[in-house]
Amino acid sequence: MAERTSPTVRRRELAYLLRQYRLDADLSVKDAAEALLCSQAKISRLETAQRGATLRDVRDLCDLYRVTESADRERLMSLARASREPGWWQRFDMEAETATYVGLEAAAQTISDFEPSVFPGLLQTPEYAQAVSRAFRPWFGTEQVKQAVEARIARQRLLTADDAIDFWTILDEAVLHRLVGGPDVTREQLRRTVELASLPSVTIQVMPFRAGAHPAIDSRFAILEFRQREVANVVHVEGLVGQIFLEQPADLQRYRRAFEQLRALACSPDESLEIISQHI
Repeated sequence: MAERTSPTVRRRELAYLLRQYRLDADLSVKDAAEALLCSQAKISRLETAQRGATLRDVRDLCDLYRVTESADRERLMSLARASREPGWWQRFDMEAETATYVGLEAAAQTISDFEPSVFPGLLQTPEYAQAVSRAFRPWFGTEQVKQAVEARIARQRLLTADDAIDFWTILDEAVLHRLVGGPDVTREQLRRTVELASLPSVTIQVMPFRAGAHPAIDSRFAILEFRQREVANVVHVEGLVGQIFLEQPADLQRYRRAFEQLRALACSPDESLEIISQHI
């Protein structure tokens, strides 16, 4: 089974390893910058994946950090090459934060998602996605909406690939009531959701109104987790303020705890499908 890869994730894996090798060499960011005759900001951006490393960067850092094993050096070089390859999503006109999210999603092992207002992108029909894109980005022109929809549909291959992502989403009951694109579009979206729920990689729960207040009543988020220990798991939070990526252990623990509480409060997957089917 081929492992899904992403240049976004490869860059993060490389960043983690470069930082570890620097720490192992007992060097500070300032020490590394002075030795390489570059700014401390460059070293920091390389170690936080805000900047891609060139092969020359990797070679120079390997020499500085005394990485002598050929296998270790080649691994870093391979990661540098892979991190600079274009992702399939780069052919679309995306905002930078959206491209980052799609790049992370492309290599995630699991996604735990809470949606308070609309169906998640991985489940959307083209018509529903079009209506959402027009509503969320009213300044988008026709071509931008078209690209946004095409990219969203392309992302859904993650659910049916040989190495399918494990996708668990909890939908607020309001999502089922909200008419997006009109009754026909919403009805087809409900049908599509029931179909996708039959996939072994997809689990869907509905948070009923009767549950009352809950830990994420004012939030929309997704927790992305990865196989590689070198790649930090991420919480993606989105709203009018933009898109935020949280990686601190305390943040991850807080959102994981909230998601576990949501799972306990929500209807079971079987009951949830019955509720969705009734709305059709």
